Formats: sequence, structure tokens, C-alpha cells
Amino acid sequence: MTLYGVGLGPGEADLVTVRGKEVLENADVVYSPGRLSRTVALNHVDESKIGDLDFPMTKDEEKLRAAWKEAAAEIAPNARDGDVAFVTLGDPNVYSTFGHLRRTIDAFHSDIDLEIVPGVSAVTAFATAMGVEIEAGAGLSLREAASGHSPTGPDRMILFKVTDAPATHEGLVAAGYDVTYGRRLFMEQGETLVTDDPSEIDERDYYTLAYAEKEDLEVEQATAAFGSEKSGSEEATTADTAEAIDD
Repeated sequence: MTLYGVGLGPGEADLVTVRGKEVLENADVVYSPGRLSRTVALNHVDESKIGDLDFPMTKDEEKLRAAWKEAAAEIAPNARDGDVAFVTLGDPNVYSTFGHLRRTIDAFHSDIDLEIVPGVSAVTAFATAMGVEIEAGAGLSLREAASGHSPTGPDRMILFKVTDAPATHEGLVAAGYDVTYGRRLFMEQGETLVTDDPSEIDERDYYTLAYAEKEDLEVEQATAAFGSEKSGSEEATTADTAEAIDD
């Protein structure tokens, strides 16, 4: 009898892990905190098993705490009698609503067994979607950039919640960064867009990421030499061919 926090991945149904899919299929109830996570979960469970939870769109901490206490009170009895899953996009421990539920359960229903099933996070999915390689030995920092904030300092950064790309871009460029933006990466809901032009992504969208890298940053990897060797080999082959033709 367990409460599972299940990471659904970035939004495409086939990026749910095998373990996550098994937990969803075997759970007695699957709770969803929002429309997008519900849509993904419905690819793996019947709608009759879905339990929706209502969380207010507010920054009022008292109202938020009341909502989480109500959610925990709803979930706890079912988790005592059977297996319950609480789904969240991405990974349950990375910028996730699940942390609030876990802390509330620990405070008011500490007898509930809890297990986390990790999911593919935007922290890793962004690299593939944007065609970015984070090399071994490269430093990488995670920052939040809501409301036009432009964090600076590290050579490489992943920025979450880029809700005002033009304002964020202005600050990053002034600090010497090259920036690429990605909106709704690997998500079935909405249009996916990857661009280095902030004017193309100026509408506010919670699911917007940015990758910022200091200009002229170079990290030389051992295998990078293979590219030079290939070029040298191709030049030698071309020269040999030309010689053979001359002969």
C-alpha cells in the first residue's frame, strides 16, 4: 500500500519510463494536478482511474497550504488501502508540484509509504531537443528566469520558466552569453519551437526553457581530434587521387 510519485517525462506519452507505465497500470487511483499531466496519464490508464485535484492559481501561501492539506486528506485513505499514483510532468523532484504533496503527507499522514519513480526531466530532454551537447567536464547550472530575470555567472546555464524571453535575452546578451530558446519541448500539447530569436517566443509560456553559454567558450575533448584526423585523411585521399590521374 504505497503512494507513488510518478514522473511522466516532458509531455510525450511514449517518454514515460517502463517503470512509470507499470506503476500507472497497477495503481488503484491515479491523481493528476493539472490538465497536461492528466492528458499524458490517460495514454496509460483508463479515465475511470483518474482522480483530479484542484489547486488554485495563486501566490497566497495560506490558500496553497489549505489546498495541499485537502489533497493529502483525499489521497491518504486510498494510499492506506491500495496503491496510488500522483503524476507530474518531468521528474517528481525537479521543479515539481510533488514536493508539496510529499511534505504535506509527511506532516499529516506519516504512516503512508511513499516511493518516487523518476521521469525524463526537461533538464536532460532540452539538450536533445535543442541539439546541445553537454560535454564531460563541462560545468552546468540550473536557474529560474521568470518575469524577465536574467541570471548570470556560470559558463553554461539551463533557464526554467522563461516567461519574458525578450527581457531575459537582453540581460544575457549584455553579460556575454549566446542563448537558444525552446518552448514545449517533447510535449504533445502546443507548438514546439526552438529558436535563438527571442521575438519568436515573446508570448508568456511557463513551459519555455533557455540554454545560455558564454560566447567563445571552448572545451576540447579528446575525441574532438578525430575530426581533424578525418579532415587530414580526406585531404590525403584527394591528393593521392589527383596524383593517380596525373600519372
